[in-house]
Amino acid sequence: MATAVDAVGEPIPTSAVLMSASKHIAGKCRGQNIAFLECKKDDPNPEKCLDKGNQVTRCVLSLLKDLHQKCTKEMDAYAGCMYQNTDEFELCRKEQKDFEKACPLN
Repeated sequence: MATAVDAVGEPIPTSAVLMSASKHIAGKCRGQNIAFLECKKDDPNPEKCLDKGNQVTRCVLSLLKDLHQKCTKEMDAYAGCMYQNTDEFELCRKEQKDFEKACPLN
């Protein structure tokens, strides 16, 4: 895995990329995730929550694109480490530290 985006700059949301950005996603997309989960809790019909789910997806993809533009090298290194080590955070602490320094959590 060489990069977290495709040839046109769109994020590739692999498990390694999502795990690498999980802290950022939790902060930035919190409202959309809560709205989606509340919708799912209130109505078991999957169709009722499609819009809320799309909002979560848009938020995550937008965030991944933004992170990759701001700290390309560090994000690619961290996601690459996670990919190589089957998403084991403990084996990628150096890359995580570098990534979070380049793109601090808000």
